[in-house]
Amino acid sequence: MARIVMKFGGTSVADMDRIRVVARHVKREVDAGHEVAVVVSAMSGKTNELVGWTRDASPMHDAREYDAVVASGEQVTSGLLAIALQHIGINARSWQGWQIPIRTDNAHGAARIMDIDGSDLIRRFGEGQVAVIAGFQGIGPDNRIATLGRGGSDTSAVAIAAAVKADRCDIYTDVDGVYTTDPRIVPKARRLKKIAFEEMLEMASLGAKVLQVRSVELAMVHKVRTFVRSSFEDPDAPGMGDLLNPPGTLICDEEEIVEQEVVTGIAYAKDEAQISLRRLADRPGVSAAIFGPLAEAHINVDMIVQNISEDGSKTDMTFTVPAGDVDKALRVLDAEKSKIGFDVIQNESGLAKVSVIGIGMRSHAGVAASAFRALAEKGINIKAITTSEIKISILIDGAYAELAVRTLHSVYGLDKT
Repeated sequence: MARIVMKFGGTSVADMDRIRVVARHVKREVDAGHEVAVVVSAMSGKTNELVGWTRDASPMHDAREYDAVVASGEQVTSGLLAIALQHIGINARSWQGWQIPIRTDNAHGAARIMDIDGSDLIRRFGEGQVAVIAGFQGIGPDNRIATLGRGGSDTSAVAIAAAVKADRCDIYTDVDGVYTTDPRIVPKARRLKKIAFEEMLEMASLGAKVLQVRSVELAMVHKVRTFVRSSFEDPDAPGMGDLLNPPGTLICDEEEIVEQEVVTGIAYAKDEAQISLRRLADRPGVSAAIFGPLAEAHINVDMIVQNISEDGSKTDMTFTVPAGDVDKALRVLDAEKSKIGFDVIQNESGLAKVSVIGIGMRSHAGVAASAFRALAEKGINIKAITTSEIKISILIDGAYAELAVRTLHSVYGLDKT
């Protein structure tokens, strides 16, 4: 017998037919004798509808009331799934975030989980009850509902798995695992059997949409073994109930991965933009003067490159931001121009970031050189490069993004069976 947390996303609970299929997935695990908690998202499209209603009511709405509205989507799903489970003979009860409780900070709309008391859930497990939990929500210090931001149900599931010391956290979605890259771009992309927490964190932060970044961070910190699985497979198909090796991709500690590939996957992010500050004074504190105000404005900065002039008195600073944040970033920097002291500010949109990821890169030389050579042979110009122990990120023109992904996927042999 094991303790399992199962999470189902919006497409998995899109309508009552899908919710009944989810109930069969849950019943399979219960019938196998496992203790089960289920975390659900709102039905597909429902959160967008609720967000639209809040904006229609007032473009400048109270964030606390926003949370009260948008959290209702998960509340509906949890209640419906509990009813569907009861209908097929499963002892189930729905839970909202505040009932557990899942305690968060006070950042309404983008709250972070601070603590979860799993004692009541564990007691109910002992009584044979399945907990059906509304994801994406908790209760803030002001005693009001607080939501965790987009993709927050993944974070809820991993945090609950850590709190109840679950043996496994299964993330059910509309794909059957984590692939070496986007199969829509590279049809030969392979589903990975296992991927290390660090690799999944890089892939999630660099454009892979399978899991939310904070959920991977939590899984890594608390060593929560996490499976990415498809909810669209037959719940009763052979192997679906395999406790140790269910179909999908296991996200785990790298010590569990016996044969480590040099490169595990290729991630990409389109709609990147580059901002360059020209001829600013090369003095202590200039970087803080640039990136401090951007951080305060919640603008995510990446791929920072600094060039020094020959006499060392002036420098150019170039960095990337999401294309949607360019105008906001330019306003922030212009307001700080007197403190920063740049002569000219330039920007370029329509760029893409392509990243090569793999824990095997730590012990292998020549990985970067292979990427640069392959892209040069395809006539793809590189605008910026950043590296870490397990990642190489390359900034290129957006028009070449898919060609670059296909090229690098082939160069590292990821399309071989």
